[in-house]
Amino acid sequence: MSEDLTQITATWTGEMTFVGQNAVGGTVQMGTLDGKPGVTPMQLLLVAIAGCTGMDILSILQKKRSNPTDIQVRVSGKRADEFPKIWTHVHLTYLIWGNRLKPKDVEQAIELSEEKLCSVGFMLAKSSEITSDYHILKPGETGI
Repeated sequence: MSEDLTQITATWTGEMTFVGQNAVGGTVQMGTLDGKPGVTPMQLLLVAIAGCTGMDILSILQKKRSNPTDIQVRVSGKRADEFPKIWTHVHLTYLIWGNRLKPKDVEQAIELSEEKLCSVGFMLAKSSEITSDYHILKPGETGI
């Protein structure tokens, strides 16, 4: 196979569980195994968009020297009633903690991620309406 291809293996481990693994050993459990819950493949898409956009936003804010102390991306999704039951609506809520975070910097970082950088978001947007909001919090403040 070509070196520019990403390769993933999903191995059945019993019950209705598969463990996905990338070429360097990163793993994810899909389904419940020995009473321990994993995530479903569809939930992994929501995890993927949260991680993708969260990494973008962190990188952008660090380049702006905004230095957040914590970031959490919460994602909720609504699936179609009929098979293949794709995600039809995805909502992201960004919680960003820091002492001197400027709303303008946060808004620019979110916009760049959502409109230019996050490939997972672009793929999901082909079938889903994606919306978002954000909250800037002081360190130690509880999320919403």
